[in-house]
Amino acid sequence: MKPSKGLVLSLVPIFLALYRVAAKPKRSLKVPRTEERVLVVGASSGIGRSVARQYAERGARVCIVGRRESLLKEVEAECRAARSSAGFGGGSLSDIFGVTADFTNVDDMVEVRNVIETAWGGLDTHVIAAGVSALQPLMAVAGVEVERGVTLKDASAQGIQNTTDIALAAIKGNYIGPLIAAVTFVPMLTNTSKAPSIVLVNSLASIIPAPTRTLYASTKASSLVLYQALSIEHPAIKFTFFMPSTVEGDFRASAVDSGPVREKDPNAHGLKREDVARRCIQAADNGEKAVFMPETMRYAHLLYWIAPSFIERMASRKYNFSI
Repeated sequence: MKPSKGLVLSLVPIFLALYRVAAKPKRSLKVPRTEERVLVVGASSGIGRSVARQYAERGARVCIVGRRESLLKEVEAECRAARSSAGFGGGSLSDIFGVTADFTNVDDMVEVRNVIETAWGGLDTHVIAAGVSALQPLMAVAGVEVERGVTLKDASAQGIQNTTDIALAAIKGNYIGPLIAAVTFVPMLTNTSKAPSIVLVNSLASIIPAPTRTLYASTKASSLVLYQALSIEHPAIKFTFFMPSTVEGDFRASAVDSGPVREKDPNAHGLKREDVARRCIQAADNGEKAVFMPETMRYAHLLYWIAPSFIERMASRKYNFSI
């Protein structure tokens, strides 16, 4: 019996995935896991913290970077304990260490690079997991409430200025920071690693528009395109663009605006940080480029261009937004 066209098409993604796995040499053959030199920016909390611990757990050398020194010390202790529990010992001071730094500050990032150069002589993997959130509709940031059937009032000069200030803070955290990180470490990765890798932990909101995430989504999208273009300019480096949906944690804590969180509690409904971190590391190991979590969101992204109204309705429902 001749296979149907639909069956053949449904098998195409499976064959492509198998081909990618078979065609690519395993990165661990070039960079053994116990010799991998990993820099995690944004490691003091959230996904970055879990990524750092999981890398340490498999014997990698890990540099953790964040702004809060007290939290970095906690993460450093966690990483040493994880490494020891896995049978690799706690590691020397140069195997696991933290650097208090702000990735939006040029001098701070140059100092991180100098410390890594002294400790390791180079870098294999750079994970960018830092950033900020913004949770309000754009006009709400400007102090203008949008209600069905009510004439929209003009934003005041103060409201426009407030929107501009918050937008600049979002740009600094979600675009300038990743830009500085790239310019600082791309040469080191290229020159010192046999299989250099960069993982940009981004967001599904950067490719699927979301109400109440106007500033967050647009600034995340800018860093995504920045790194996508960089991946063409620097083909020797394997770039991974990681785009998860909502992840558990206090998203409000890093918000540059103010106001209520409208969506359902991410701690009850969001992806688990440990699962997200594990998938990030797997993607870097496999040299995967565009990674969605959950994987079904890859098709939601495509569906947006086919049936945008449907995706917009689903996004409005997710973020509890209505007019």
